[in-house]
Order: sequence, then structure tokens, then C-alpha cells
Amino acid sequence: MNEPIIQKEEYFPLMDAEGHTIGKATRKECHSGSKLLHPVVHLHVFNEAGELYLQKRAMNKDIQPGKWDTAVGGHVDYGETIEEALRREVREELGITDFTPVFLARYVFESAIEKELVHSFRTLYTGMITPDPSELEGGRFWSLREIEENIGKAVFTPNFENEFKKVLQQC
Repeated sequence: MNEPIIQKEEYFPLMDAEGHTIGKATRKECHSGSKLLHPVVHLHVFNEAGELYLQKRAMNKDIQPGKWDTAVGGHVDYGETIEEALRREVREELGITDFTPVFLARYVFESAIEKELVHSFRTLYTGMITPDPSELEGGRFWSLREIEENIGKAVFTPNFENEFKKVLQQC
């Protein structure tokens, strides 16, 4: 007899602005407009030419479908460290396991439905990138000039544009 598959409730840590865990809440609670501050990780993947890899979000995503975004972005699960979450997300989204993350910045990003404490990293990577088709529509490397020319034209997610202007133009 086949047992029904029961989805485990996904919990995120709740944080203060300094990055200290102060509680936990479900994904649904965090994305309900409650503005509960929860951590996420971003990895910006550069190649040797200084180009930046961006992912194209799948059309079935509930937030910013079809837009170009940070190479890797994902939530930190409750009980998981920032480094563990970063390595898990990079493996799941791009199939990369061997990389050296360099910390760039930590900042708060707020949208209409959520408030995230973003931990942003970069890496130089020259190996094979294998985007997960269930997560992404694909990806490619962009020159910084090409990105700058498309800012404000609804090509990228607002979060990526914000981070590019604040952090990545100095890289």
C-alpha cells in the first residue's frame, strides 16, 4: 500500500538586523506580507573575463517569473548556517560543488511581500555550470556593460538591480 507523501513544513530563522536568530517562522508566514526578517544567500559567479553569470527565473515562479536574477539565491533553513545554505543552494541550482565564496555584503532587502537579510558572496568560477531546469529557465554570462545598459528596463529582478548598484559595480 502506498503511503501519501506528506510535505514537511519549511521553517526559516527569524533574525534581527545584526544577523542574530531570534525565532523561526514558516515559509508561508515569511512570504505573507508580515515582513518577518529572514536570511537568504546570494552567490555572484564571475568568469575570468569579468562577466557575471545570471539565471533566468522559471516562468512558474510566484515571484518575478521570467526575469534575470542573481546566479544563485535561496533561503536559509532553520538550524542551517549561512555557509551550509550557500553551498546547498549553489549545488541545487547550478550543480557547482567546488568554489571559494568571498563575502561581499550583508543588507536588508524589502519587497511588497517579504523582508530579507541578504548575505551576498562572489566567486570566480571556470568549470561547468548545470542549471536545474525545475528551478531555472537557464542562464548565461553577461558583461557588466550589458547589465548596466539593461538596468531599469524590466529585464532583471528588482533585488538584483538593487544589489548590482550597491555591491557589484565595485567588484
